[in-house]
Amino acid sequence: MSEEFEGIDPKVPPSGAGCAECDAAGGWWVHLRRCAECGHVGCCDSSPSQHASKHFASTGHPFMQSYEPGEDWFYNFSTSEMYSGGPELAAPTSHPVDQSVPGPADRVPANWQSLVH
Repeated sequence: MSEEFEGIDPKVPPSGAGCAECDAAGGWWVHLRRCAECGHVGCCDSSPSQHASKHFASTGHPFMQSYEPGEDWFYNFSTSEMYSGGPELAAPTSHPVDQSVPGPADRVPANWQSLVH
């Protein structure tokens, strides 16, 4: 992936340590994704609410990056392409390493595995 892509702003920090919508509603997530244009952190498509995909649908921001520790891959919602890396985004580049997956731990139901997509 080139350093210069429309739809990526490496200077924008992430919106927080967890999915913005799930945090606001008291929900939970499986994995987190970060919008590479505006920094919005949303939950992945395996999560019950799929907020990262909904963010793309509502904003048209095409690129997201994994927000998981040790992962730096990008995904382009517009073309369904994955990239093994790309420009380094503003820190932090993942949720805290001590944050549970799925998370947050106090909101994950005991039957969470039956609720994933």
